Amino acid sequence: MEMLFLGTGSGVPSKDRNVSAMALKLLQEQNSIWLFDCGEATQHQILQTSIKPRKINKIFITHMHGDHIFGLPGLLSSRSFQGGDDLLTVYGPTGIKEYIETSLKVSGTHLSYPIDVIEFPEGKLFEDDQFTVYTRKLDHGIESYGFRIVEKDKPGELLADKLQEIGIQPGPIYQQIKENDVVKTENGHIIYRDRFLGPDKKGRVLSILGDTRSTEDFSDFIEESDVLVHEATFGGEHEDLAHNYFHSTTKQAATLAKAGNVKRLVMTHISSRYQKEDYNMLLDEAKEIFPSTELANDFYKVTIDSN
Repeated sequence: MEMLFLGTGSGVPSKDRNVSAMALKLLQEQNSIWLFDCGEATQHQILQTSIKPRKINKIFITHMHGDHIFGLPGLLSSRSFQGGDDLLTVYGPTGIKEYIETSLKVSGTHLSYPIDVIEFPEGKLFEDDQFTVYTRKLDHGIESYGFRIVEKDKPGELLADKLQEIGIQPGPIYQQIKENDVVKTENGHIIYRDRFLGPDKKGRVLSILGDTRSTEDFSDFIEESDVLVHEATFGGEHEDLAHNYFHSTTKQAATLAKAGNVKRLVMTHISSRYQKEDYNMLLDEAKEIFPSTELANDFYKVTIDSN
């Protein structure tokens, strides 16, 4: 599982930072990519990476501000010419369906693949065999949401030594035991899988918050995340400005990460008022509160290893 930041700026693009977009690469887990937000020129950013648009089968939109959605019609259109023919699902707040339908209609765009657009409230968004995704409404003036992606626990390692103690030698039977609750061997042994497995491997948790005022009220939503991605539009000295514009500071993001007992904080959505020479300052003031903090730049990669 790897998060690739395609755009880490806020409001308008700058020379150093494009507007919001993040790709969650689940190539080993599902041979797919999930995109979170799709600001203007996201498809141009993708051209600088190894991402194949046809692998993108889910797009999650945090809110309807332009710096998070203006790249969506172009990406949807281009996917038709890049080998994408399977279902693409777009999840977003109220208005995303009308925005997509209107953009495609007035531009005369015809997609070569099926698309499903789902407008969601907060709560459990969907569940499959590997992941459950939850949403939480944030504090941004308009509907803005956070996402919590929870990987399901995996069965522990097969205890081969215990199997050999009862005369079950390595072979195809081991794979059968891994895949079935109960297996009957050729010589009549009944093998109950749970007696020959180590502890479950805990699934990974990734939390991504859209634009928001930061508050410890969200600590339960992001609790125990392996990685928390949080906007940090302003430096710590601009708390009043952040509040007035429904955004967060570096210190507020770090405070929430600490309250939620997350493992890592990655800050993004950085105002263009800050230049490269300011980045260490932004990072340091967050690390004073939460040491395991990183500051994302465009094309920054975060690997989320198995627990």
